[in-house]
Amino acid sequence: MIIILAAVFIFYYMSNLDRNFSSLWPLAIVITGFGTFFSSGVEQKIKGLLFVLSLMLGVYFLTAFLFNANEKYDLAKMTEKVEIKTFDEKETPASVPPQFARNKMKKAFGQVPNTSYYELGHLQIQKVNGEYVYIAPVEFSGFFRWWKGDHTPGYFSLSATDSSANPKFVKEEMMYTPSSFFQKNIERHIRMQYPKKIFYGDVQLEVNEDGKPYYIQSYGEFVSARNGFKVHGIVMVDAKTGQTKEYPLTKIPAFIDGAVSPEVVSLQNSYFGNYVHGFWNSVFGKSDVKLPSDEGIEANVSPIFDENGIMYYFTDFTSPKEGVDSMLGYSITNSRTGKATYYTGNPEESYMDSQGALQIIEKKFIEKKWRGKMPILYNFYGEASWLTPVLDSNGFLQNYFIVSAANPEISANGVTPNEALRQYKTALQRGGGTVDGSSKAEEKQKEGTVLRVYKEKSGDFTIVSFLLDNKQNFIISSEKVPLVIYLKEGDQVNLQYLDTGEDFLPVKDITIKGLQ
Repeated sequence: MIIILAAVFIFYYMSNLDRNFSSLWPLAIVITGFGTFFSSGVEQKIKGLLFVLSLMLGVYFLTAFLFNANEKYDLAKMTEKVEIKTFDEKETPASVPPQFARNKMKKAFGQVPNTSYYELGHLQIQKVNGEYVYIAPVEFSGFFRWWKGDHTPGYFSLSATDSSANPKFVKEEMMYTPSSFFQKNIERHIRMQYPKKIFYGDVQLEVNEDGKPYYIQSYGEFVSARNGFKVHGIVMVDAKTGQTKEYPLTKIPAFIDGAVSPEVVSLQNSYFGNYVHGFWNSVFGKSDVKLPSDEGIEANVSPIFDENGIMYYFTDFTSPKEGVDSMLGYSITNSRTGKATYYTGNPEESYMDSQGALQIIEKKFIEKKWRGKMPILYNFYGEASWLTPVLDSNGFLQNYFIVSAANPEISANGVTPNEALRQYKTALQRGGGTVDGSSKAEEKQKEGTVLRVYKEKSGDFTIVSFLLDNKQNFIISSEKVPLVIYLKEGDQVNLQYLDTGEDFLPVKDITIKGLQ
């Protein structure tokens, strides 16, 4: 009994596993097995029966994944739509890649007192005081550093939209962290407070509007037989005092962005993509199976924000057939509620997946050896498009690349996301894209006199840029209005355009007085 009690204590303390009776089934097999072997007579028969029962229980737990696939699929089933809303051209996408942000934080590590004690922790994105930022805690670099340091001094914050911004070190003492030991280790501390709860995913650092740090972890329940997971809420811990509190998903504090951990979302995406017709179909026939991408920046998913500042996790799905880079659809999962929507894309077009977009970038910058990171699908000007930051071999951000998911030959790049967008708009007009009323910008009408005209030949068409007497700049392709090639200074024009807020506003239609 002494040996068993010691073994149980060490097992739970080291594994940090939930302390439910069902988690002891491996130990039950070992104990009843030894008991059967070292007994005889009636006692051996009784213990032998218990050994058989414990084996059957073990088989039940180990094979549960064969029988609960339909439950998992029902749990992860998503609302289906065709296409996401068009992107607001007046906004700037949160498109600074985490590799670049981490690089900049490391170079600013001199701001941390007693630098040799610490290292940079896990990076994640969130919204703080209306701004999208990366947060990374300062962590202990080993046991003896923790023993001497006792607490970490704070965390780094860096803009997720402005690549020229510099990291800021925020001084906030944290006693309970992932790199602390014994009872100060954050995961062990949470387990001690909630011994029977089922947790899934890593702990995440979240800061409130005042910059105070908290660690959170998602909890829930097994689908069946200690297999699968369904999220119910979070446990939140004050990183300084260790005070804990649990919240169901319906009552999450407003400053928490990632209540549902990326690991949970990735798991649900796997259920949705693989188990549409049960487990065995996912292994053999693979009818209607779609595989979630592994190009995400956190547990194979990528966090993005909508126009209301709500965070979602993005994942694209591809075919299980090797060598195929066609996207079957993509999902957007609310990071606070866990509710997901699956977008099929335009059924009349075949979309390229994230891996295909990365391959195009690799070929585009093959001499410079630049690589794309964090591809995200947007609806730019009514065209499903991949926006991807491009990094050099040292991890520094060099460019932004946009390519049409339906027409990979249409692409553009720029040193900022907004510049890449402007170039992409021109590329769409050259290539017969859909810069039209499906854009989110308001459609307006204007009359005026042309002050300046600039014409640029592009393939079979001409791109015409012109300045009106109201000092606004416009752009249009002769593919839309062939007679625009005759536009000259002094012409009176009547035009319909999209008020995107950009320097050159896209024109839908133009009438030249005296010519049309």
